[in-house]
Amino acid sequence: MTTMARTSTGLAYPDRFYAAASYAGLDGSLNSNNNDVSSRFSNEVALILYALYHQATIGPCDVPKPSSWNPVEQSKWKSWQQLGNMATTEAMRLFVKILEEEDPGWYSRASNFVLEPTIDVQMNTISAENGSLVQTQDKDVISEGLGSVVIYDTWISPPITGQHPKARYQHGAAVVQEKMYIYGGNHNGRYLGDLHVLDFRSWTWSKVGTKAVESPSPVNIAPCAAHSLIPWGNKLLSIAGHMKDPSETIQVKAFDLQTGTWSMLKTYGKPPVSRGGQSVNLVGTTLVIFGGQGANRTLLNDLYILDLETMTWDEIDVAGVAPSPRSDHAAAVHAERYLLVFGGSSHATFFNDLHVLDLQTMEWSKPAQLGELPTPRAGHAGVTIGENWFIAGGGDNKSGASKTIVLNMSSFVWSVVTSVEGTVPLASEGLSLVVGSLKGYDILVSFGGYNGRYNCEVNILNPNCKLNLQSNITEAPSAVHNATNPTRDLRSEFEIGQGKIREIVMDNVDSKPTISECEKTNERIIATLKVEEQELESSLSEEKLQSLQLKQQVLEAETRNTELYKELQSVRGQLGTEQSRCFKLEVEVAELRQKLQTMETLEKELELLQRQKAASEQAALNAKQRQGSSGVWGWLAGNPPEHTAIDDNA
Repeated sequence: MTTMARTSTGLAYPDRFYAAASYAGLDGSLNSNNNDVSSRFSNEVALILYALYHQATIGPCDVPKPSSWNPVEQSKWKSWQQLGNMATTEAMRLFVKILEEEDPGWYSRASNFVLEPTIDVQMNTISAENGSLVQTQDKDVISEGLGSVVIYDTWISPPITGQHPKARYQHGAAVVQEKMYIYGGNHNGRYLGDLHVLDFRSWTWSKVGTKAVESPSPVNIAPCAAHSLIPWGNKLLSIAGHMKDPSETIQVKAFDLQTGTWSMLKTYGKPPVSRGGQSVNLVGTTLVIFGGQGANRTLLNDLYILDLETMTWDEIDVAGVAPSPRSDHAAAVHAERYLLVFGGSSHATFFNDLHVLDLQTMEWSKPAQLGELPTPRAGHAGVTIGENWFIAGGGDNKSGASKTIVLNMSSFVWSVVTSVEGTVPLASEGLSLVVGSLKGYDILVSFGGYNGRYNCEVNILNPNCKLNLQSNITEAPSAVHNATNPTRDLRSEFEIGQGKIREIVMDNVDSKPTISECEKTNERIIATLKVEEQELESSLSEEKLQSLQLKQQVLEAETRNTELYKELQSVRGQLGTEQSRCFKLEVEVAELRQKLQTMETLEKELELLQRQKAASEQAALNAKQRQGSSGVWGWLAGNPPEHTAIDDNA
């Protein structure tokens, strides 16, 4: 829905900074009177403004440390010194931002510069599907874009020109020099390979033309989705992702923003298996890759590091309990040391757990989450501003996550930034979220997603990130000490420079806590401890229940084992009896075989004797016949029979 708002055209930097400094009562002198600032702001904010002003106008602190007898000057010196080498422009913008948060109406009340005339500008506010307008009347207008108004903690849709990219989700997004690049994604199950850019200065879309690399073997850059897009120098790195014809291992592609060409980077070492839905985070000159889903739908929870200087892969063996295998989670890096992993899903379960990996010790831990715990989700997107981790979108296949949430990465306290109504792109899975810049302010920029339909809308949000100079959650002993000690150290962490976290320690010697403040502090501490106690009791009850269940299962298993052992012994006895019978039968069979062989031998001998007998009888018969024949013919021939001669001789 389009509404009209009135706002001033504003001052550009550095004029806006000098106007803010003049309004705050700072004159630039190191020994300037701070009473005007202290009268308008708390001591903590006054010290921060003082330090940022001198950082912006003078530079890093190089003055000697004041004497210990002057605690006020020491506090001012410490505040300035802790800023280190913060850039001048960063100090200016942070100064104005803090002033905006502490006194949103300062610009209209400033008397040291001429207010410019107000103009009517168009504002597109995100509305629900049923037409109900998101409430914005209580939000402070802080700056303006070309035809749009940026307001605190509310998603708005700026007027976009140019040719919009095709609606998609599971794409990659990255910001380089106030331009958001969108590459790849999924639309109706088809992988995309186009590259588009949105210029934050003009809010204009344009398609990036790509050139083929002139080489003997042309590079085939396949369309992909669920990949990661990381800016690195003058290149965009596309890591992993699902493809129509997946490779065996992760591919690292690079798009040169100067030449407009794609190339496939050669890596060394043992690369991870191909996957999509992983998290990839840039830490110094290395990429940290965790989890995802393989090409065969296998869920992963391995950890790899790619050194971008040597292009060498290294699989990391970690200690502690790693997150369960998952994909479509979100990950962020805090203080260049800690990798935080939130949410994601397996094939049947959606998670809302938080895990932290210490990149120095390579050990996983699972901290207790405080505040309003997020609902389980996957397909969400997250970005960091200072120590705040903003997360938008995601869902559980039933409904989208309507709340944009933020986690303080130091205290692990969740809070809700804003909420949308109905089926809108901000409650989509597979959307992208980046940090852009508008008039010196850090803004969240979302694009695309799927919530029943594919989206190609751009929405922006300016988070109201106040620098909490006193920790939201402190440990009980130190909190009680600070509440009862009139001179106490107030510590806070905020983002300065390029992602570095610095701690500002200030001695608050001007303010004395009242009894009511002490009581409120104690009440907060007690409430926090009660919440933790309830969580611990609940966890203990669950552990006891699980222990009883395990004991019961062990008893049942032991009973089954006893019964099975008895059955085994019985079977062994039966088997022994059968083996004995088999042995006896084998002996009898051997004896029968021996007898059979003996009978066969006797039969052969009998047959031989029978043949010999038959032969003898035949020979005797033949002899008898010959004898009879020779007697008759011999007598006729005058020869006496042989037996007669024998008889005569006898």
